[in-house]
Amino acid sequence: MKIPFLNHLQTSEPLPYLEGHTPEHIAIIMDGNGRWARNRGMPRVAGHKEGVSVVFKIVKAAAKSGVKVLTLYTFSTENWKRPKSEINYILRLPKEFLHVYLPDLISNNVRIKVIGDMNELPASTHETLQYAMDRTRDNDGLQLNIALNYGSRNEILNAMKAMVKDLNNTKLSMDELDALDERQLSKYLYTADIQDPDLLIRTGGEKRLSNFLLWQLAYTEFWFTDVLWPDFSENEFLDALEEYRQRKRRYGGL
Repeated sequence: MKIPFLNHLQTSEPLPYLEGHTPEHIAIIMDGNGRWARNRGMPRVAGHKEGVSVVFKIVKAAAKSGVKVLTLYTFSTENWKRPKSEINYILRLPKEFLHVYLPDLISNNVRIKVIGDMNELPASTHETLQYAMDRTRDNDGLQLNIALNYGSRNEILNAMKAMVKDLNNTKLSMDELDALDERQLSKYLYTADIQDPDLLIRTGGEKRLSNFLLWQLAYTEFWFTDVLWPDFSENEFLDALEEYRQRKRRYGGL
């Protein structure tokens, strides 16, 4: 079902059809860059480059739709297994993206946050991302989370290690450990200050989580599409929002 409000994407006005029904936090697995390039007889990196421009379009669409948090799966801890040339290219893309789009993101009141282990990133990538986070720190519009060198199992493992460290340093008592609940554990995750996603979108036709936000997606609504990420448009994004607003979330109840 198509939504007849695409003209609003050219303005700063919210999308009235979705007002009051928009998920507050959307997570996206941006899949299909390599296949998009291969289908055109191009190198895989061409798909990654094309996908960058789509990111900005979807950030704008999310902001205009009233989304408060957008989390994009950009580079996983498993992606280090790819050819070195492809890894190097992908890890240069955040710098290229922010060089072009950071002024617009700032003017649109977007706040940037990175979730994942930044310590293993190239120095130039790390510095660029830190600069973007610093420049947008006080913005209170859409929060754009860039999941870079992120793996959910690693995140949970690191959370447990941090808890043990706090226990050894007496920052956490045995009584507190015995009373540990989901809310307390969540404070040790990268997303400690972010609500869990309401909607997960995955492009590219695959139907798996790929080690993405395993803890946080426990009660998230999923929406899958065969559209490859470089071809993903505002239209598909709004289709996902329209289907979401027709679902009833029960959280295990009736």
